[in-house]
Amino acid sequence: MPDEPIVFSIIVPTYNRPQRLAGFLERLAQMEYPRERFEVVLVDDGSEPPLKAVADRFADRLNVTCLRQNHGGVAKGRQAGAEAARGRFLAFTDDDCLPATDWLRKLEASLVSVPDSAAGGRTLNGLPENSYAAATQALIGYLYAHMNTDPKHARFFANNNMAMPRNLYLKIGGLDTTWPMCGEDRDLCDRWLAHGYPMIYVADAIVHHLHDLTFARFWRQHYNYGRGAYRFHKTAAQRHNTGLRLERLSFYLKLPFAAFGEVQGPRAVWVVALLVVSQVANTAGFVAERISPKQAPPT
Repeated sequence: MPDEPIVFSIIVPTYNRPQRLAGFLERLAQMEYPRERFEVVLVDDGSEPPLKAVADRFADRLNVTCLRQNHGGVAKGRQAGAEAARGRFLAFTDDDCLPATDWLRKLEASLVSVPDSAAGGRTLNGLPENSYAAATQALIGYLYAHMNTDPKHARFFANNNMAMPRNLYLKIGGLDTTWPMCGEDRDLCDRWLAHGYPMIYVADAIVHHLHDLTFARFWRQHYNYGRGAYRFHKTAAQRHNTGLRLERLSFYLKLPFAAFGEVQGPRAVWVVALLVVSQVANTAGFVAERISPKQAPPT
């Protein structure tokens, strides 16, 4: 009997987080999906010590390939994993995520029902007691509500919970690995839509994100979001032959109130404050990237 074709290649960049990686692989081993129909492509981004030993512990439970590259960032890792993958669909997530056990089944149902589509699921905060993680998740939820109002005509998926046909991903060039900061996922989505392929939001394809943030990491993350936002808007303007287009002022004024959808009680006030801080950091990063003489040219 011929081998079953691989349907999904789960692409995961990983760096210096052996415990998180082990927990992630343990969750994949519990997937409600035939083991022979998916593979896991790990890309070790220069960890010391290397993380292959962690992957090898799951060799009898998962089909795992562990690649290694010099430390170059998640975009290069995801691209290397996609190029090495054998599955019909690529499913992107991170090593600090715990996908629901029916994650692949939910994504597959959407991808099969709408040919040539990308599918993105819903990400939930896996560390509810961490206010910085709660604020970041509130922001992502707010963006999804704004950009994916119509699930059948979605516009943005974060790259820790999305999937698409491998052949089309490669056809449009995959992730731009020259991107020096956050935002390469938004650029990929924009190019996907520009090629005429649909994006479907699958709210019941759930991933829990265990993003352990401190104030310093929170600030740096949102500062880099701002840097990526400037490059995205500049690149998109050139791609679509338009001027630089930002969201309306009302979008930013309403954003802090997203805290009340993520947490309740007195702590919501603190998360509101953190969302304001996130926008200060975002603006600082946006301005810094705009005036930087070392910007990489958009592609």
